[in-house]
Amino acid sequence: MEFHQSRLLRHITSNLHISSAQIRRLIVPSRQKTDIRHYTASLIIVRIQLISAFFALVVPLWSIVDLLSFDPPLSLWLTLLRFGAGLIFVALAWPRTLSATRPYTQAILMLLGMMTVPSAFYLATLMLLSFSADGSVQEVMTQFYVFMPVVVLAGLAIFPLTALEIVLLSLPTLAVTVFGIFADHVQHISLTEDFIVLWAMVMVLGVSIFSGMSQLHCVETMVQRAMTDPLTGTASRRSGMETLRLLFHLSAASRKPLSVAFFDIDHFKHINDTFGHDTGDHILQQATERLRGLLRHSDTLVRWGGEEFLVILPDMSAHQLTALTDRLVATGLGNRPDGQPLTASVGIAETRADKTRNWHALVELADQRMYEAKHQGRARAVLPGNVMINLWPAATDVRTRAETPMA
Repeated sequence: MEFHQSRLLRHITSNLHISSAQIRRLIVPSRQKTDIRHYTASLIIVRIQLISAFFALVVPLWSIVDLLSFDPPLSLWLTLLRFGAGLIFVALAWPRTLSATRPYTQAILMLLGMMTVPSAFYLATLMLLSFSADGSVQEVMTQFYVFMPVVVLAGLAIFPLTALEIVLLSLPTLAVTVFGIFADHVQHISLTEDFIVLWAMVMVLGVSIFSGMSQLHCVETMVQRAMTDPLTGTASRRSGMETLRLLFHLSAASRKPLSVAFFDIDHFKHINDTFGHDTGDHILQQATERLRGLLRHSDTLVRWGGEEFLVILPDMSAHQLTALTDRLVATGLGNRPDGQPLTASVGIAETRADKTRNWHALVELADQRMYEAKHQGRARAVLPGNVMINLWPAATDVRTRAETPMA
C-alpha cells in the first residue's frame, strides 16, 4: 500500500517543480533547515503582531455597537469581554525579541494564543446571548457573532504553515463551535443555519490549508535560493553567519564547545589563471564533495568567499579536532588539473580553548590561523594552542606529518 502511495505521489509531482519530499514537508512538520525555520518564525510573528495590533484597536471600539444593540447588563458584559480581549491582543502585538534558541516554538505559541482569544470570546458570547431579548437588531448581531469562527479560520490563511499545523490550530475553534451548536445556547439559530456555519468553516479551513502550504513552499524556495551557494551547493556566507550566530548562542547557554575550521584552497589563483575559470569551478565542486565526506550530519559547510570555506563544528572540543585533520589527511581534497594533490591551509578555533566572546572573534581567530598556516608553507592546519599539523595527503609519497607547537 505504501509503495503504491509513493508511486502516485511521484506521478502527481513529476511535471511540477516540487518533489514528493517537499510535499511531505508541506503536509507534516519535519526537520527544516535552521535558516528556513528562523525566517518562517520571524514571518509568522510579524504577521501576528500586525493582526493583534489591528484587533487591539478594533475589538474594544466595537463595544460601541454592542452598547447600542443590546440592553444592559448584556451590553456591559460584552464590553468587558472586548476590553479583556483587547488587552491580550496588545500583549501579543507588543514588540519582542525573537528567541535565539526556539524561534519557531515561540511563533507557534503566539499563534495559538492569538487563535485562542477569539474562540474563548465566542464561547463566552454564546453564553451571554442566550439571555438576550428578541429584537431585529439583536437578531442581526447574534447572526454576526455566530459566524465569528468562520472569520477566525480564514485568518489562518495568511500564515506559512503545514497542513497538519493548520488543522491542529483550528481544533479549538472547531470544538467551541460544535459545543455551541449542541449546547444550543443561541435559540434563534436553526439546524439549517448551523449546518451552513459548519460547512463554511470546512470550506474556509480547506482554503487556509492550501494557502498556508503555498506560502510555506514559497518561503522554503526563496530561503533555499538565498541561503545556498549556487556553484557548490553549500550554505552561503549569509546562511553560515546566521547558523553560526545561533550555534554560538546555544554553545554559550549549554557550555558546550563550538569549533570552526577556516579552509583556503592553496594556489587556487594559479589554477584559474592556467586552466581557466571553468576548471577552477570544477575544482571547487570537487573539494566541496570531499569536505562533505569528512563531516558529521550536525556540521555545516559554508562557502565563505571565493576559494574559502568555513566548517562549523558544534560539540567538538579542541582535543577532538585532530580527528578532523586525520580524516582530511587520509582522504585529501582530490587532485589539481596537473595531477598534483589539491591541498588547503586551515585555521581552527574553539570557543572554550580560545575563550572567544562572540562568533565574530571565533571566525577572525580561525582566519588568522589559516593565514599563519599559509606563511608556514601551506597544506597545514593551525589549531588552538598554536599546534600545527601537516595536511599533505596520505596517498602521496612525499607526505610528511608533523604535530609541533609553533614558536
